[in-house]
Amino acid sequence: VQLQASGGGLVQAGGSLKLSCVASRRTNSNNGMGWFRQAPGKEREFVAAVDWRGDSTIYADSAKGRFTISRDNAKSTVYLQMNNLKPDDMALYYCAVALGPTGSTNRDRYRYWGQGTLVTVSS
Repeated sequence: VQLQASGGGLVQAGGSLKLSCVASRRTNSNNGMGWFRQAPGKEREFVAAVDWRGDSTIYADSAKGRFTISRDNAKSTVYLQMNNLKPDDMALYYCAVALGPTGSTNRDRYRYWGQGTLVTVSS
């Protein structure tokens, strides 16, 4: 499975971006999906996850109330709507396919990873 993430870019603080991640085939439709991010000099951290049906979501505290994860299995795509972006949100954002039907905050619970899309937030 290959994952193609897109939607990153440069935005001013307070602005919004919507990231998309398309899987090369529908293997991911029975698996949870997640978004992680990695800033320069920092470890990759969990952002949000969704179960295989899109019914159950998990968010990092930093994302709660500002980010929304969703998925469209017919399009093999997972989204991350990011609102009220802050300079601390600036990072390379990765999507990933979970080992099982639910999402997880643990990156070791993910099987496939995309190449990342860069989000830059200016203050």
